[in-house]
Amino acid sequence: MNVEQVIDNLKKRFPNESEYHQAVEEVLHSIKEVYNAHPEFDKQNIIERICIPERIFTFRISWVDDKGNVQVNMAYRIQHNNAIGPYKGGMRFHASVCPSILKFLAFEQTFKNALTTLPMGGAKGGSDFNPKGKSNAEVMRFCQAFMVELWHHIGPNTDIPAGDIGVGGREVAYMYGMYKKLARENTGTFTGKGIEFGGSLIRPEATGYGNIYFLMNMLKRKGITDLKGQVVAISGSGNVATYTAEKVIELGGKVITMSDSNGYIFDPNGIDSEKLAYILDLKNLYRGRIKEYADKYPGVKYVEGGRPWAEKCTIALPSATQNELNGDDAAILVKNGCMAVSEGANMPSTPEAVEVFLKNKILYGPGKAANAGGVSVSGLEMSQNSLRYSWSKEEVDAKLKDIMSAIHESCVKYGTEADGFVNYVNGANIAGFMKVAKAMMAQGVL
Repeated sequence: MNVEQVIDNLKKRFPNESEYHQAVEEVLHSIKEVYNAHPEFDKQNIIERICIPERIFTFRISWVDDKGNVQVNMAYRIQHNNAIGPYKGGMRFHASVCPSILKFLAFEQTFKNALTTLPMGGAKGGSDFNPKGKSNAEVMRFCQAFMVELWHHIGPNTDIPAGDIGVGGREVAYMYGMYKKLARENTGTFTGKGIEFGGSLIRPEATGYGNIYFLMNMLKRKGITDLKGQVVAISGSGNVATYTAEKVIELGGKVITMSDSNGYIFDPNGIDSEKLAYILDLKNLYRGRIKEYADKYPGVKYVEGGRPWAEKCTIALPSATQNELNGDDAAILVKNGCMAVSEGANMPSTPEAVEVFLKNKILYGPGKAANAGGVSVSGLEMSQNSLRYSWSKEEVDAKLKDIMSAIHESCVKYGTEADGFVNYVNGANIAGFMKVAKAMMAQGVL
């Protein structure tokens, strides 16, 4: 396989999709040697088939706002690969949503889901609708209009959507409510549902908790068994970031930063459980901005439009959005003594940043491995729905720990280099690729 040629061909066929090209290129460089060692893969053109989505649905959504005006948004569902199970992946509502971002996310989701050990394929979807500033009635009307179009293409054994940026429990509930009305069945097709109607305990916490479980598995290789004395920089302030912070605090770490799209806060005294509860209320109940934290607590610095990576820390946990941490940020983190980076967001580090981390041989957990906790518990929610049964919080948490440990072991198996350093990027990419590729080979040319 000639990686440059494959990427060049994809760019010609799908121009102006930089995020998608970036995600594919990173994976192809990792798997190149393994792929070339299997000529049977090349004979069946696995590489092109695994890079290009199996199908893409694109449609317009018309809905009526509270003033009676008709609004129009674009919506998409990318069903990337179902070789190892039904399509599975979240829905994102954000102004930035476009085919490139969703194709990158669906591509990444395919390998992430393969790593979980659960039978799930990869998908992603969403709309350029922004729920911020919208009333509950407006969000409901939009979600219902969305589902009127999409419900034909999803189902418990076909494609199971979930939440993502801009899509929380409220949005999932509205979409699932309309889906089951139209489909006339109640089989738990969405995950991330409310506990009252088939949701799983600790699903909101799962991505953040899972990230820390993966981090702890990496740290154990250095003989570190807790986070006491560790100074932790976190970006974001949504579900992933807040529950990441919660687990860090529980394990004795000191969280010093959180952020939103407007800027970040730096609290030299640390964000404790009480302060974190305020952030949770601020974001979930009042739809407030992180700047209000700095107004409430003395001694806190707020940096407008900035990112927290210049603050001195020993662990960095990017948990906001793609490409939020660049090469310069990575160099500053390393210079300041950061020993580990574990990604709560999808592809938050640019290729230049990843290169810095690997060159300096710090512990670096890529998103497709480190943030797989969310989709893992979604998979457990699917199992509970099929069984018409629910597990306790402790049972789900124990299963999540086991899954994250298994993902870590797969990364170590495929990513350990001659000097003993574990390249988790290569490990995650190769482990996920081999599982999907072997399934595609077994099933023939489809």
